[in-house]
Amino acid sequence: MLCRMTDAAIEGATGELHRRLRAVCDLAVASVREESGRHEYDGTIQELDAAGVEAALRRVGGGPARVDAGVEAHLAAFEDAARVRFGELEMHRRDPLLHVTNLDVSCYDRSYAPEEERAQAQRRHLALWPEGVEAAVRTLDAVPAPVAKVASGIARGLAGGLDDDLPGHAAARAAVDRLVAHLDTCARTGSPDAALGPDALAALMSCGEGKRPDLHRLTRMATDELARLRDALQQECRRLDPHRQATEVVAELHADHPTDPATLNAEVAELVAEITAFCRDEDLVPHTDGELRIGPPPPSRMWAMAMMAWSAPDEPDAPSWYWLTPPDPSWDPEDVAAWQAVFCRASLPAITAHEVVPGHLAHARALRRVVAPERRILHSPSFVEGWAHYAEEMLVEVGFRGGDPRFRIGVCLEALVRITRLAVAIGLHTGEMDLPEAVDRFRRDALLGGVAARAEAERGLVEPTYGRYAWGKLAVRDVADRARLAWGDGFSRSRLHRSLLALGSPPLALLDQIIEDRVLDA
Repeated sequence: MLCRMTDAAIEGATGELHRRLRAVCDLAVASVREESGRHEYDGTIQELDAAGVEAALRRVGGGPARVDAGVEAHLAAFEDAARVRFGELEMHRRDPLLHVTNLDVSCYDRSYAPEEERAQAQRRHLALWPEGVEAAVRTLDAVPAPVAKVASGIARGLAGGLDDDLPGHAAARAAVDRLVAHLDTCARTGSPDAALGPDALAALMSCGEGKRPDLHRLTRMATDELARLRDALQQECRRLDPHRQATEVVAELHADHPTDPATLNAEVAELVAEITAFCRDEDLVPHTDGELRIGPPPPSRMWAMAMMAWSAPDEPDAPSWYWLTPPDPSWDPEDVAAWQAVFCRASLPAITAHEVVPGHLAHARALRRVVAPERRILHSPSFVEGWAHYAEEMLVEVGFRGGDPRFRIGVCLEALVRITRLAVAIGLHTGEMDLPEAVDRFRRDALLGGVAARAEAERGLVEPTYGRYAWGKLAVRDVADRARLAWGDGFSRSRLHRSLLALGSPPLALLDQIIEDRVLDA
């Protein structure tokens, strides 16, 4: 068995998990290990074959209700998510990334524990790769060909950076080759139709959110938000240069970027200091402490351009990492330039606000202070990304950099990517859009070029819920508007943000708890 935890193991040094919470964590091993800091799962791999999933689902639910109604609703939303993801949708049969993240050992790179302890866990984890890959090959029998083609490239990154001197490295590499070969076969023989279908997409988006979205309403919201953002972009480009078209202004800004990783990292470090100081002065988020390191991600994470690997709430405090992925030096110069344009000096402040402060890192520091383990450990994906996306635009509203149009343009460009993700995810997975059309949408609506536009579109195939960034932002913005009306003169951004972050990473259906100050942490 790959991950059949004993009571003694699950009730480890980081604190006891009650039975209902434990059952949910057993179905989300990779995320609760890395993002929540439950290191009793170190050196293990989740059972993702049919028998393992069925056994784990039988353990979900059935225990006493939590005393606090909000905490109970939070836990129940994630119990429902487990049943939907693995029971109703059987995503372990269709989604290769579930298996890839299950195998990934880059989670041991952060210094949350002594180096030898983490190295031992990595060796135990790697020793399970052959068994885990065999389970994946048996289980992944419903992977659409377009999904398999994209996932094959991601899976190849699993073995990147492995030390040849590691015990069992040869068997681990062979296992990755076996998984890649299976995905390559699926790419040739799988269904050419990658669409989940509207009902399945809505169900998958509901996981961890406590409600199923109305896709037609979301599509209308995406259309309206796209129009608002394009108007804002046009206005700021005219402020910067009234004599040129917005596309010309953006092209010039895209061309102004750091040209090497060392310069990029140094400029980002200065940005982190600037934005953090501003957020402290304005009291925008409750916590801005903790050590941050900046650098390239492990090879297994290079599919993402920028990423926060935070010090997780249930582990000893340690440095967090702001990962920035450089372009592949083997690419054509045109593709290198398109990738570097994403990190242009107009966009870097918005990206940094999203990943660091007041976005993900500030959220992570607040999570460490949350008392209820359900709220610390179980994270709504749409709130996590929606909060960070909301944080970018909030800085515009409070006058960061004195209303500099370049900062506002950068925020608009980032927001255009996120709202296009929502439209593309719905289009791809309802069957109303094919991949070339998705690539064109990112070029036309988000002003991305070359490899960057294609990478965004392909990500929508393997990550159908990546519209969560925009959905979450719109939900946070909506509850902020309603709190402003309900609280009247008692409203402040500081109060709003403290109330939201006191909920941990709440399902979107539970954001209304802040309106009546019903955040009680049990």
